Amino acid sequence: MSEIVIEAKELTKQYKKQKAVDSVSFQIRKGMICGLIGPNGAGKTTIMKMLGGLVLPTGGSFSLFGGSTEEALCHARSRMSFMIETPYAKEEMSARENLEKLRLQKGIPNPKRVDEVLELVGLADTGKKQVRKFSLGMRQRLGLAGAMLSKPEIMVLDEPVNGLDPEGIIEIREMLRRFNEEENITILISSHILAELSQLCTDYMFIRKGTIRQFSSAEELHKICGEYYHIHTDNDAVALAVLQNKLGIENCDVLKDGSLRLFERLNELPLISKTLYENGLVPVTLHIHEADLESYYMKLVGDDNAEHSESDAAADKA
Repeated sequence: MSEIVIEAKELTKQYKKQKAVDSVSFQIRKGMICGLIGPNGAGKTTIMKMLGGLVLPTGGSFSLFGGSTEEALCHARSRMSFMIETPYAKEEMSARENLEKLRLQKGIPNPKRVDEVLELVGLADTGKKQVRKFSLGMRQRLGLAGAMLSKPEIMVLDEPVNGLDPEGIIEIREMLRRFNEEENITILISSHILAELSQLCTDYMFIRKGTIRQFSSAEELHKICGEYYHIHTDNDAVALAVLQNKLGIENCDVLKDGSLRLFERLNELPLISKTLYENGLVPVTLHIHEADLESYYMKLVGDDNAEHSESDAAADKA
């Protein structure tokens, strides 16, 4: 089991009468790319600000790398990087000049690190071009370069693909995957659009109105939302044994009502039907369930009512 690097217990943040984050508990393990998914104003930014020390919790607690004291959290944050809201950069300076200034502010001794991160994020050839002339995608990459300067073990990223076109989303997604795989960086990343993260994350936290509605691995989410056969016969227990013994099927779940979800051999419906019939079973339901990731997401998080969204969004930006 991987090391727990971030853990929250009943973490709460209240602004006046509004709870932006309401008793959330979760664990992030080393090596994860964990997506924090929810509508605008759901509490995503507030959680990240508490982890980064930008706002203080009003209840509960959290730990970073196992430490929860003020001293331990301060030390842990030196092993992390945070990109919350719009990345800051001096408009009249180049990417390299901005990163060099940030390197000195952070006390990073190796000047070659600036060139390394520029290469990592694909900005090495921007030369003296001023940031004010950068596209949104280039600005986001510059923000990621700044986050990479200190060689973090964990990156906390608030909506890094927000507003990007499809090409820009793909670029950032592949970059983050590379950071995770090649640099061994654990990533906590937020978005209000599940589709943007569905091809990147290893795990997902769904949040609505300041509460965590569900924590799922990518594998679990694929099973829930991916294509499968829903099979219900006059004897589902026997049907499961037949499928396993006669067809060698392994990837099959039993639902609460006893019916089955089959995740393999999805192009062999005639063979499956024939095998069940030849073994004395009568299929009552046998149909393919189409993938519907967005519908599942909406069931979990829905649309916050206007009053909550406005007040919580304001709290998120506080």
